Amino acid sequence: MKVLITYVSAGAGHRKAAEAIYNFLKENRQDLDLKLVDALPFASPVFRFCYNWGYPFLVHYAAWLWGFFFWITEFGLTRWLSRKMAILSNYFSCRKFVKYLKEEEFDYIISTHFLNSELAANLKQKNKIRPKLVTVITDFGVHPFWVSFGTDIYIAASGLIKEALLKMGVEEGQIKVTGIPFSPDFNKVHDRNRLADKFGIAADKFTVMVMTGSFGCGPLDEIAGELCDEVQVLVVCAENKRLFKRLKNKAYPNVKVFGFIDNVDELMAVSDCLITKPGGSSIAELLDVGLVPIFITAIPGQEADNVKILSTYGVGFAPKNIKQIRELVIDLKNDPGKLKNLRNNIKAIARPSACREIADVIR
Repeated sequence: MKVLITYVSAGAGHRKAAEAIYNFLKENRQDLDLKLVDALPFASPVFRFCYNWGYPFLVHYAAWLWGFFFWITEFGLTRWLSRKMAILSNYFSCRKFVKYLKEEEFDYIISTHFLNSELAANLKQKNKIRPKLVTVITDFGVHPFWVSFGTDIYIAASGLIKEALLKMGVEEGQIKVTGIPFSPDFNKVHDRNRLADKFGIAADKFTVMVMTGSFGCGPLDEIAGELCDEVQVLVVCAENKRLFKRLKNKAYPNVKVFGFIDNVDELMAVSDCLITKPGGSSIAELLDVGLVPIFITAIPGQEADNVKILSTYGVGFAPKNIKQIRELVIDLKNDPGKLKNLRNNIKAIARPSACREIADVIR
């Protein structure tokens, strides 16, 4: 049985979800012929440029404009026209990927991005391909672009997404609530004392991890400086080399600085709370570890929706400034009972078996 797991490399979340599914199936389903494919290299140069550079530029320097685009594609009166325009643009920009889907004749297509799902669903409607199409929604909210007629199964992060999909006309039998897939590394049970020795920190001291994705965006420098006199701080700069150098030169006490790392699960395991952007994949990981999240620099649209939806479960905080971040951290540090209650809220919505449940769909 041929199975395609496909994503778009715009932001790390879609890729990480696809890789998690691929790696789980590779290890546990030897009966499958698997392929993991990024659709973006198949696209036209202009389309690739918009995704690789246009999206990061908007979310970093013109977030209000990104929020406006998100709104007009979601709002009822403009949704129909914007969707039709997007479908035409996506088809003509991604014809090589469309050709690839036709030629390979997959039995299952598992997509972690709405673009790939849309292209495959349109081909299914025209009877040009016949696979089962599984769309994995990688946020805790759902934009209408995720819904394409021709999709067989929608993978949802929570019951609230299921309710939203039902309102959009998706049939209940098409929706499976599994959570967002993530690497099995986050399911590991770590020894905090051993990890504390490894990172050169005190195991019994309240520890805050600060990480905002591959770009290392946001006021991480200021946050580290504000918290270092109260708690241990682990700052992940990722690909932001200037931030890494600046923090190293400042040498704040009680602050450990990291660049691009592949052991995020270990840093999470030795931390008590996480200051982060509210991306869907990052949330799935921290929920599994049981870290209390403090959300910053949320992108208008999908990330802002993630914060709102998690708040309905009593999970996460969204402070408006660094002063409020400091007050929150000190409050959590000084109130173990509150921290325990928040972790119980997290445990109630964590979905540690997302990959296994998604694998069960393939029969």
